[in-house]
Amino acid sequence: MNSLQSMFVGSDAIGSLDGLENNIAVANWTAIETALGLDGFAVLPSLLTPAQCDEVATCFFQEERFRSRIVMERYAFGRGEYKYFSYPLPDRVERLRQSLYPHLAPIANRWHSAMRIEERFPQTHAEFREICYTAGQQRPTPLLLRYQANDYCCLHQDLYGEHVFPFQAIFLLNEPGRDFEGGELLLTESDPKKPGRADVVPLRQGDAVVLAVNHRPMRSLRGFYRANLRHGVSRLHWGQRHTLGIIFHDAK
Repeated sequence: MNSLQSMFVGSDAIGSLDGLENNIAVANWTAIETALGLDGFAVLPSLLTPAQCDEVATCFFQEERFRSRIVMERYAFGRGEYKYFSYPLPDRVERLRQSLYPHLAPIANRWHSAMRIEERFPQTHAEFREICYTAGQQRPTPLLLRYQANDYCCLHQDLYGEHVFPFQAIFLLNEPGRDFEGGELLLTESDPKKPGRADVVPLRQGDAVVLAVNHRPMRSLRGFYRANLRHGVSRLHWGQRHTLGIIFHDAK
């Protein structure tokens, strides 16, 4: 194993499958691609169990797992805080990243073809990660976010360098109505040919949403053009909300 490979191996040895990869493999990826094309997002329900959600959420207090901590208010990003994981990633986070990518890469390539963007993505995340690494994008981007009462996240895009994978995944780790109230995931779309729109994405604990990172192809009489998308989180009324963000490109 070379130094680059060892850098990316999960900190906990990847053990026997516990249904995680199977849940991803048996998802209806045709329907997911259709939803992404129509709305810019697609929900994958119950991808994580409550126990798995708790396992990931408790990482927030294990400082050795992270490379940096961001207090949103300091940068006018909103209110709340998030932490970027360091390499090697926790086992479950690494497995999610590796398992989701091969299903999303063909969709990403079709989107880039429609939008006349030259970059194409390889079959495995390990190959894409090496492309990022060679380009100087060497800092891991999966992150864990925590919102408490009155916290929120401004609308934004997660762009970190030259190589941007068109999709990311967000996992809700707490249960709405039981652990918190408010804090809805917000998605907005700016279409140069018609008025923009906004969506509130209803999620339950363990659900994942795959969403477009920056833009999606929109069909016109002359082919396709690009609509820009942003995402954020509405104000939390009470409780505590943790989310896991899986971003596939790394940062400079």
